[in-house]
Amino acid sequence: MDAVRLWSLSSSHPLKQLIHTATTRLVIRCCSSSSTRTAPKPGGRGRRLSTSTSTSDKDAVRAIRLNKVQELRSKGLEPYAYSWERTHSANQLQDIYKHLGNGEESKPEKDGVSIAGRIVARRAFGKLAFLTLRDDSGTIQLYCEKERLTDDQFDQLKSLVDIGDIVGATGSIKRTEKGELSVYVNSFAVLTKSLLPLPDKYHGLTDVDKRYRQRYVDMIANPEVADVFRKRAKVVSEIRKTVESFGFIEVETPVLQGAAGGAEARPFVTYHNSLGRDLYLRIATELHLKRMLVGGFEKVYEIGRIFRNEGISTRHNPEFTTIEMYEAYSDYESMMNMTEEIVTRCALAVHGKLTLDYQGVEIHLERPWRRETMHNLVKEATGITFNELGNDLQVAKEVTLKNLGADLDYKYKSSIEACSSIGHLLNEVFEIVVEPKLVQPTFVLDYPIEISPLAKPHRRHAGLTERFELFICGRELANAFSELTDPMDQRRRLEEQVRQHNEKRAAAISGIDSAEDKREETDESYEVTLDDDFLTALEYGMPPASGMGLGIDRLVMLLTNSASIRDVIAFPVLKIQQL
Repeated sequence: MDAVRLWSLSSSHPLKQLIHTATTRLVIRCCSSSSTRTAPKPGGRGRRLSTSTSTSDKDAVRAIRLNKVQELRSKGLEPYAYSWERTHSANQLQDIYKHLGNGEESKPEKDGVSIAGRIVARRAFGKLAFLTLRDDSGTIQLYCEKERLTDDQFDQLKSLVDIGDIVGATGSIKRTEKGELSVYVNSFAVLTKSLLPLPDKYHGLTDVDKRYRQRYVDMIANPEVADVFRKRAKVVSEIRKTVESFGFIEVETPVLQGAAGGAEARPFVTYHNSLGRDLYLRIATELHLKRMLVGGFEKVYEIGRIFRNEGISTRHNPEFTTIEMYEAYSDYESMMNMTEEIVTRCALAVHGKLTLDYQGVEIHLERPWRRETMHNLVKEATGITFNELGNDLQVAKEVTLKNLGADLDYKYKSSIEACSSIGHLLNEVFEIVVEPKLVQPTFVLDYPIEISPLAKPHRRHAGLTERFELFICGRELANAFSELTDPMDQRRRLEEQVRQHNEKRAAAISGIDSAEDKREETDESYEVTLDDDFLTALEYGMPPASGMGLGIDRLVMLLTNSASIRDVIAFPVLKIQQL
């Protein structure tokens, strides 16, 4: 604090008249310089001037504030401080002094306080100035009185301090006659001079693209946005506490991998100069976590970023966060219980209850959650019993299209016609008809083997696997298996997956005619390689195990009532801004 020169309390200087009349009111809007007065709009009684800030307006404000930086330095005041010693946060002061009555003041000699934060609102009335200071915990008012500050200080306060500046202040605590708890300022300092204007105080930052692109401004203008990320931190912390209370150990696996495995998704490709080889950003943490089980660990998990070079939507972002966990000597029934445990504990940590609102729908997280097979859910929704259709794929497609009706969207008809097996067809019908209706928590069990290459075959039903997915609000939240440990079966399935992908890839590439199309490759045009090292690890022997992956971003969306995944990722990937 000694690195910053304070404007200190002094009674030895004669008071000077700082404004023309005591009744003149100076109001500074969030988007304007502090020396700008607002004026009523002709013919518009009580109407506020539009305060949207164009590029030229911002440049003008920035120039004014740069001049203020120089003026502060000319007075020996450094506008970019090294530190500030705080005694309290805003919220702590609100709690400690909640007993103060209107008009009461704490004893300055006993209750001196020091606080720091950003100025987000300001108004001045002659010999008084009121500033709203916001820190990480909340807001508190700074009560600045001309007689309590030196003449020059008060003048500098009104001419050199803008909305958006970060300041430190010391003083006592006072509750105004109107009931506003305030720091009764003795001295203050500009800790960081803001050069750009904040968005309009009354409308906030409303441009959605700009909110994502300049999240730092979004959090200043819309404090509730920062609350989402505080809740996200609480969710991640609670997940760690939960799984570690069951004996799981957190490990770290490579982000750069020689083969992109553990899921079927298009990877990001990079090149390592020293090694002279292509590497992939991971599309899952699964295969390396299973290697940990081979190595002797019995309960492992990883919370980490996953990267998939695919489409962007309200549910999908190219990079996202998951927890994947694996437990030796258990099956997928165990992981259903663990999933319920994680989600309910996170809900209680954030909300303190298990009933919550999501986009106008009441969601009930009380256990146990519904558990039903994919076959039964499809039969319930469509009347189709896939178990009775046999192995004739064409007949199955005809029955499906007939039952779903002539009004079925063309893209869905095309996706049904493109299915390569009965298992793929069953899953397609599930995704089209059933998935959007799974609003309350539902475990969907026993997926077809064709779409589950890493899951153990079902012990009672041929053609199915011991796999579940959790759906809430029509969205997949978690995916889990009884893990496949037979190395020969695993090799056959992965080789078949590679073969099928290569067929799609060849068809996609042959369908690309023009040079322009070649620059916009389809989802199937990327190369898939077999992870031989993972198959080698399995041949050393992996114990029976269950595994589960849960999307943390989607869980946070649910628990913060956020409509888009971009609302819960601080800095989502966006298109290049067109200037």
